[in-house]
Amino acid sequence: MARMKLTSRAVVLPLAALYFLVPIGASIWFSVNEVEGISFDAYTQGLGTEGLTTSLMLSVRLGLATIVCGLLLMVPTLVAVALYLPGLRRTVEILCMMPLVVPPIALVAGVTTVLSWEQDLADTPLYMTFQMLRDENFPLVLVLVYTVMSLPFLYRSLDAGLRAVDLRTLVEAARSLGASRLQTLWQVIVPNLRTAVVGGAVLSLAMVLGEYTVASVLSYRPFSVWMVEIKDSEAQLSVAAAMLSLLITWGLLLLLTTLAGGRSRRRTHPGSVRENRKKTVS
Repeated sequence: MARMKLTSRAVVLPLAALYFLVPIGASIWFSVNEVEGISFDAYTQGLGTEGLTTSLMLSVRLGLATIVCGLLLMVPTLVAVALYLPGLRRTVEILCMMPLVVPPIALVAGVTTVLSWEQDLADTPLYMTFQMLRDENFPLVLVLVYTVMSLPFLYRSLDAGLRAVDLRTLVEAARSLGASRLQTLWQVIVPNLRTAVVGGAVLSLAMVLGEYTVASVLSYRPFSVWMVEIKDSEAQLSVAAAMLSLLITWGLLLLLTTLAGGRSRRRTHPGSVRENRKKTVS
């Protein structure tokens, strides 16, 4: 049995590595291959092209805002469902999976219809709200739509994390030590969900960096739209920019993993609540 497992790993792991690394290697080769030979102009000069930095930073900010909104929505919800409303688990799962069923073009069509109400609300306080949602420097409407689109990734990741820990025992232990609900959530539950949180955050960020349909239809220009716009005139630059976005995703994954690991070493067990209370009293 053990020999079969080793054999399967020896076959599956190289195939998986090839599946991921060959397209990346081919993309890098395309971005540096010139008629005269190897050239890194797409990286050294092309990445300074007008619009790249602005669109990339917009996508990163949208991604981080989407992660924050998604986690603030999903973590308390799934914890409450797991502890107090287990009968609603299936309903919550179906609702969170709906963005995978509804095509992005249908979703953005509904958003466009809602945004068209802006002129009808010109004489009401809601007009300024619509203006804030459509701000070109930081379109909050994209954050809201991306938060909805990231629900399936966050749900699967967080649900797996919650199933892997004895949530009820952790909560009861923390509450018996005098922790409030907020302390229990922040100091006990979240550190034990660090892997799930990081996984969901990275998937959400990758989704935002690669999303094109919603941003294009709503006439915004994040990184994905910018890459499509320049691919006909600067194909190598477009591929180089895609490699840059991949590098940023990996870098943020490493950063989030490091931060989550450091926090978990400080605050993972319910006993940390008692230590914090002693420090406060002293």
